[in-house]
Amino acid sequence: MKDPVILPTGITYDRDSIERWLFSSNNKTCPVTKQPIPPDADLTPNIILRRLIQSWCTLNASHGFHCIPTPRPPASRAQISKLIHSATSSSSHHSQIKCLRQLKSLAKESEANKRSIESAGAVDFLASVVVNFNHDSDPCDEALSLLHGLHISEPALKDLVNRNGEFVDSLTRVMQRGTYESRAYAVQISKSMLHMADPLRIIGIRTGFFGEVVQLVRDQISKQASKAALGLLIEMCPWGRNRVKAVESGAVSVLVDLLLDSSERRACEMALAALDVLCQCAEGRAEFVKHAAGLAVVSKKILRVSTVATEKAVRILLSVGKSSATAAVLQEMLQIGVVAKLCLVLQVEGSGRAKDKAREVLRLHARVWKNSPCVPPTLLSSYPAARGLRW
Repeated sequence: MKDPVILPTGITYDRDSIERWLFSSNNKTCPVTKQPIPPDADLTPNIILRRLIQSWCTLNASHGFHCIPTPRPPASRAQISKLIHSATSSSSHHSQIKCLRQLKSLAKESEANKRSIESAGAVDFLASVVVNFNHDSDPCDEALSLLHGLHISEPALKDLVNRNGEFVDSLTRVMQRGTYESRAYAVQISKSMLHMADPLRIIGIRTGFFGEVVQLVRDQISKQASKAALGLLIEMCPWGRNRVKAVESGAVSVLVDLLLDSSERRACEMALAALDVLCQCAEGRAEFVKHAAGLAVVSKKILRVSTVATEKAVRILLSVGKSSATAAVLQEMLQIGVVAKLCLVLQVEGSGRAKDKAREVLRLHARVWKNSPCVPPTLLSSYPAARGLRW
């Protein structure tokens, strides 16, 4: 414990730890007493305990315990407001960047500073810098970096969403023309922001936004950016015509290619989840079966990645089997081993949901596949009978 502070509940914690608990993790209770903590609660320095800790460290310096310096007090709202005013009133990009970097330095010092920066109105100012993004990206880079690092509150995120799409359009431009770092920050901020949005706002997102999100999945500029982009596709596509917008932006092909290239568990799970959503529309299924590696790579991920991945992969095959099962598709599923993999799902221990869906696919096309040479003899007795379709 380096900087002990007292909560209104009377319990003392280390400042850094309790600020992370309350602000970064969005907990609203005292960890010990479970009593609610008001959002604007003061963290009172426990000066007596801090001095005791410092004295103990001094006495035990010979044993390798270094004296803990007296921590700097959190930045005042007046200090932060002055920096924001200097940045907004300056016409010089150099001065604006200098102020932004000072704010970023303060934000890194403590969670309390982050909350003070937000409460002083910094989010509106930073959003205006992003909205005014042009070919000179330096101020925008700094503003996005600070916005991302602030972990801004839910009300502030909702306020950004409710700006008639202006801020989302600005983030789209950044994802299209910004630096790699700015593009990564833009998609992660979009993920946090749209998670708070109501369905009508999500339905109104333009096709261009989906195009840039899909491009970020393709470019793989960082793990965080890729996962944020995949998360956006999973959360946004179920609403309205967003599935079609994503498909028109080339999402299906990019997701299949990602599955071909990636062996990382979480990335595969998210790619399969996004494909599952897209295959629930005719346009998505058409693109999926058209891809030369679509059926093969999804089948390959079954029983190889995780239970979640297996469930998603079998759901995709069920969507295709129910609504896009042409003679050519059924023949391909037989030739590349999809049918054998579905039979295998029924034989191994695992998810009951995956088994039910695999069984349903096999029942749907029992007449076509009943004489399949790929079905092991041990399974023939339980293979769907064409006459009764009983398992």
